[in-house]
Amino acid sequence: MSKYKELKQQAFAANIDLPRHGLIIFTFGNASAIDREAGVIAIKPSGVDYNRLQPKDMVIVDLAGKVVEGNLKPSSDTQTHVVLYHNFPNIGGIVHTHSTYAVAWAQAARAIPVLGTTHADHLHLDVPVTDFMTEEMIKGDYEVETGNQILKAFEKISYEEIEMVLVAGHGPFTWGKTVEKAVYNSVVLENLAKMALLTCQINPAVPRLKESLIQKHFQRKHGPNAYYGQK
Repeated sequence: MSKYKELKQQAFAANIDLPRHGLIIFTFGNASAIDREAGVIAIKPSGVDYNRLQPKDMVIVDLAGKVVEGNLKPSSDTQTHVVLYHNFPNIGGIVHTHSTYAVAWAQAARAIPVLGTTHADHLHLDVPVTDFMTEEMIKGDYEVETGNQILKAFEKISYEEIEMVLVAGHGPFTWGKTVEKAVYNSVVLENLAKMALLTCQINPAVPRLKESLIQKHFQRKHGPNAYYGQK
């Protein structure tokens, strides 16, 4: 029996949640979970259909991306996950999808603006978008450079406050203190992207929600005096 059974189960459950929430088609996307004490990551194997996926299929890699346990190749995005785990020390899971609406904003290379209180309930800033890669980056270590582009987008933003990003021309990545929270953030991101697109279609001149309303909704849920939910 694998000594990483629990970690594999966490990663498996997160991956299976992605098609259940309509974020995945065929083999697109991946989720990973990290055990920082053990120094390993469990991640979806590359190109395996979600309908055939099992907990034992999760690939265990170390923090350099080298396979520690598993007979299948890890996700082609493994090195992007590795970069984020190294540089975002308080996250426990990462999700990457090709969900329709979030990808549309990524392909347009547009940040998703705060247009309403649903967005403000989760984020007090726009969902950031990375720069497009240079030719040199594309021809180099592509997956590492994808991670580097995300890091660049967060030079002045807290990764603990904004747990999601759009990679220009590519798609969304989300993370959280747990892989379950990363999945939650992927679902939220897709719905924010959809609502923002529909809003801009109805009124192309729609302004960003006024700052006082953004802060009211964000702070009542996440601030030091938050009163949303049960105590």
